Amino acid sequence: AALTALQKLPQSSFQFHHQRRETVTAVMLSARAAASAAIRVAGRGRTSSSSLTAARRSAAAVLANNIASSPTTTSTTTRLFSRGTSRALSSIAEPGPSLFNVSASALDKDGRAVVGGVPEEKHNGIDTQLRADVRAMGSLLGKIITEHEGPEIFDKVEKMRSLAKEWREAGAGRNPSLRSDADSAFSSMATFASSLSSSELFLISRAFTHFLALANAAESHHRCRKLRRAVTAEDSGSIGALSTKRDSCGGVIPKLVSESGVGAKEIWEALSSQTVELVLTAHPTQVNRTTLLDKQKRIQELLNEADFDRDAGLVTPYRKKDIDDCLQMIISGIWQSDEVARQKPTPIVEAERGVMVIESVLWETLPNFLRKLDATMKDSLGDEYGLPLTATPIKIASWMGGDRDGNPNVTPSVTREVCLSNRAKCASLIAADVRVIINKLSITNCSDELRTIVGEDVQEPYRHFLYQVEKKLKRTAAWARDELENVHAGRPGGEPAEDIYLKKSDLIDELMLVHRSLCETGNEIIADRMMTNVIRNVSAFGLTLVPLDVRQESDRHEEALDCVTRHLGLGSYAQWDEPTRLSWLQKELSSHRPLLRPGEWDHHTELFTPTAVDTLETFRMIADQHEDSLGAYVISQATSASDVLAVLLLQRDAGVKEPLRVVPLFETLDDLHGAADTMDTLFGLPAYKGSIGGKQEVMIGYSDSAKDAGRLAASWAQYETQEKLAEVASKHSVDITFFHGKGGTVGRGGNPATFNAILAHAPDTINGYFRVTEQGEMINQNFGFHDRAERTLDIYTAAVLSEKLTDRPRPTAEWRDVMKKLSDVSCDAYRAVVRGDERFVPYFRSATPELELSSLNIGSRPAKRKATGGVESLRAIPWNFSWTQTRLNLPTWLGVGEAIGEVLNGDDGETLRAMYEEWGSFQTTVDLVEMVLAKSEPGIAAHYDRVLVKDDRAKELGTHVRKIHAETEDTVLDLTGHECLSEYDTLLRQMMQVRNPYVDCLNVLQVETLDRLRSTEDEAEQKKLSDALLTTITGVANGMGNTG
Repeated sequence: AALTALQKLPQSSFQFHHQRRETVTAVMLSARAAASAAIRVAGRGRTSSSSLTAARRSAAAVLANNIASSPTTTSTTTRLFSRGTSRALSSIAEPGPSLFNVSASALDKDGRAVVGGVPEEKHNGIDTQLRADVRAMGSLLGKIITEHEGPEIFDKVEKMRSLAKEWREAGAGRNPSLRSDADSAFSSMATFASSLSSSELFLISRAFTHFLALANAAESHHRCRKLRRAVTAEDSGSIGALSTKRDSCGGVIPKLVSESGVGAKEIWEALSSQTVELVLTAHPTQVNRTTLLDKQKRIQELLNEADFDRDAGLVTPYRKKDIDDCLQMIISGIWQSDEVARQKPTPIVEAERGVMVIESVLWETLPNFLRKLDATMKDSLGDEYGLPLTATPIKIASWMGGDRDGNPNVTPSVTREVCLSNRAKCASLIAADVRVIINKLSITNCSDELRTIVGEDVQEPYRHFLYQVEKKLKRTAAWARDELENVHAGRPGGEPAEDIYLKKSDLIDELMLVHRSLCETGNEIIADRMMTNVIRNVSAFGLTLVPLDVRQESDRHEEALDCVTRHLGLGSYAQWDEPTRLSWLQKELSSHRPLLRPGEWDHHTELFTPTAVDTLETFRMIADQHEDSLGAYVISQATSASDVLAVLLLQRDAGVKEPLRVVPLFETLDDLHGAADTMDTLFGLPAYKGSIGGKQEVMIGYSDSAKDAGRLAASWAQYETQEKLAEVASKHSVDITFFHGKGGTVGRGGNPATFNAILAHAPDTINGYFRVTEQGEMINQNFGFHDRAERTLDIYTAAVLSEKLTDRPRPTAEWRDVMKKLSDVSCDAYRAVVRGDERFVPYFRSATPELELSSLNIGSRPAKRKATGGVESLRAIPWNFSWTQTRLNLPTWLGVGEAIGEVLNGDDGETLRAMYEEWGSFQTTVDLVEMVLAKSEPGIAAHYDRVLVKDDRAKELGTHVRKIHAETEDTVLDLTGHECLSEYDTLLRQMMQVRNPYVDCLNVLQVETLDRLRSTEDEAEQKKLSDALLTTITGVANGMGNTG
């Protein structure tokens, strides 16, 4: 019927192209249904996915051949069904691309097409509207490529994609019965890549990279779209401000009341006092240029506009063309932009990019989320239990401009500049909000309190009062900009100008006065609608937008104090043992005598090294900062109590009036194991305990501990360390806060399931305060757009509340014994390969793009803490990033299979199975490893080895590692009882099914590019190949998502 309708239409018309698409869809659905029915009738019962796919493909071929043989079918339609080009399934070759090819009225609340009142089966597991969005944007990209680069390039893109699909359809080397077909398809793909010129490698890599970025935008938007539609469709009796999902405040709060029996007041007190502090860092994992991220953000806005028009029934031909043209314009701009960063960002630029997400998204999203949280609390707990105006469930901090660990580019003047720039921006943002209120608030009646301040003769008291606030904010911004000019010119800063805001409390008091006056005069709704958001923003962001943490490694403090003691004739601090250091540090802390006069080091350059001078100048800079400009002082590579006392002494000697809280960062496995003893020693020192006011923050390093010992051993060490530190703090009557230094990747402590990850922490270690880093690409993924940002804030808030008020199982003594064995075995197995095998470093350096990553201009700091050294000195980010590129993801799973296998086959096998079923923390860890295994592709990693690893012994190690990978897959499946990896994570499997062919192409292109780049000495060729390589790196990172 569809073919008949197609034959009756003029081939040049839009209706023809639309009907042809409907014909394709009809054939595919009919073929799938017929094949599935045939298999069921044959009585096979439970069939394998490969047999079902083969049957469907066979049925589709028959129908396609019938259509192709029809004398009235056009050559274009025949080509559309051709297996050679696979365009029937192409997401970049659809004619007449539009965001409106699927009608909103034909979608259910889950985004599936509804035919005859029945939801259509999901095609390839992807919701219909999402599929339509991806195909529309992908096809626009294909059209633009054809227009700007010519049909030959487009055909080569399609040729490579079709070869990748053939490899996937043949099992990607995992199906022994189809191994020859898979090898043939992969060989054809590699051969095709080798036939491309360097320019073609670059262009084709760009095509796949941009397609994956567009798919990311569509998928991210679709998650928010589904959540939004689910909220409006819910019939749960809730107010509908936030979702009622289990990981949302709209789900957690009612559940605590109805199922857990927690009282309304207890929930209110918990929410009113808890804080999630998100610390933005400039860790170099954001591979996409800011200019492209801005364009992708605009794409999401267009997707929102299209949703609104569809849902409201406002789709007119003009509106449809307007949105589609805007979309094409943006994608065309993306294609014609340079996606390769030509120079490394400075720390100043990194800091500006970091606060951009606050200015453009969080400044609006955070108070709006808190308004919804307030409504949800009142709906679930009662009107008297709303969120207090100055409560701060969410706070933002930053390392950008303050993190100098291994980054010589972050100098004292850089930190001064970032602090002043943030103050100027924050004052301007608040002033703009106050101006909006002034323009609207013309009420003449006010409270006696406000009338006393403004005077009896003032007709519009609110405008008069707020006008003074606005002027003071503008003066504050002007003062900060003037001070910024002094920093640029190298001039010393002056005294703060009079009548400016330096304390958050001063501004909060004035804003609360206005709110109070409005409420007292019967204008509660006006107070809420006009004043609440600005009060909540000032409570959350203060006057500094984000306080900066300062971070430096312990060796730098030791070097500075060594110069000081030598200068004072006391000997070498660096050569003193720990008791001697502690004795001297305590004596100096109790003394009021300064060690050095300010700048004394400038007159004794023979004794003070340049790095020691930089350290001492940093502490002098800290002393000059105003309230809330800085947050914590984090000591990386902290190993002893003297490391902490050293920073306390250096602050005091620099004249810091309100010392920053000193936060030791315990990173390696040995550091974690010794952390409790270190803090016990510190808390036992009167000079230290008396200085902390009963509060202590400790940072747990997830990245370096995993790099040091492997994911499983590191996870258990982190869990036990937090338990022990909590016990030590309790013994000394100290309130302890943990700062979690997690990255976006699983190998660096990340977990895409944030709610589950927080609940997996050891009980009694969060207690309503959760401080965590948000790094690199995760900042844009989580906060780059309003809907995503609100969802992220909701999940964090719900998780910390649930963690505090929900009983969770603690590990039994038996479970702890098993965990110790797992930890020991996995650590030994991991280190046997990474440290103990002499072939490993040559293998790692040749099989991955690690050496080439240094040319990727995505961060201001070097890839290594020190210029010399091997893998041990490599930062955790390039370590994980390199393995992600090859799709092996080795740091996450290496050692896990050996440990689980040994325990499963021993006396504790049943205990281990019970642990997985009953202990959420352990289950979360195993499921994360399983997820990474599902996203890994050993067949791709083998191709890197075949082409790039020239040493035969190193190549043998690669074969051995992939064998371990296969055994780890089997072992994890044995423990979980799953039939396939991530069996219940259907979304992951569906997304990877769509993404894999495109990422496969990028990997093959990357291998070809690396091979040529490492063998050519031609500078012009090197430049072309470098651009191609960096493009593939970006594309693979986009395709791999949370392990990128």
